[in-house]
Amino acid sequence: MPKVKATISIENVVASATLNQKVDLNAVVKGYPGVEYRPEQFPGLVFRLKRPKTATLIFSSGKMVCTGAKSEKEARRAVMKVVKELKKGGIIIISKPELKIQNIVAAGGLGGMIDLEKAAYTLGHAMYEPEQFPGLIYRMQEPKVVILLFASGKLVCTGAKKEQDVYDAVEKLHTLLEETSLIFYE
Repeated sequence: MPKVKATISIENVVASATLNQKVDLNAVVKGYPGVEYRPEQFPGLVFRLKRPKTATLIFSSGKMVCTGAKSEKEARRAVMKVVKELKKGGIIIISKPELKIQNIVAAGGLGGMIDLEKAAYTLGHAMYEPEQFPGLIYRMQEPKVVILLFASGKLVCTGAKKEQDVYDAVEKLHTLLEETSLIFYE
C-alpha cells in the first residue's frame, strides 16, 4: 500500500451509442436551431448540453458519440437527455439507445518525484524519450490502459473502459513505483 494517497480526477468519458435507426439530421436542426450541423465540413451534428456539460455527435446512421462527461453515469445521463430532447423535437425514436463506454481519461498525481530514466528500464512496456516528450509512456497490460507519467509524479491515464480500471491502474503503478524505490517523497 503506497504511503501517500494518489489523487485522481476523471476529466473525460467518451461513450458511443446507437439508436438502431436512421435519423434525419435536417429535421433535428429545424427543431433545435442551437445545434451545429455543417454537412459539407463534417457528417455529424453536434448537440451540446449545459447539464451535464457534454457534446454529443449524432450521425444520420443513428450512431452517437458523447464526450465531455466526468463519469460513466454522467455520459449515460447525457445520451438519454439528448434522446429525450430529440423525441421532444418530434424525432421518432423506437428503441432505447445501446450505450458503450469507449474511453476514460483521468489526470492525477502520486505525491512524489519519479526517476523516469530508471522507471523506463524497470517497468517494462514503458517508453521514455525525453527529447521527444517529457513523460514516460507506460502501457499497462492489466487493466489495459496507457499512463503518461511525469517526473513531478503527475500522470494522465487513458484507455480505460470502466472508472474502476483507472483507480486500479493508478494504485497498481503507485505500489510498483514504491516497491522498486522509483518514487521519492519530499
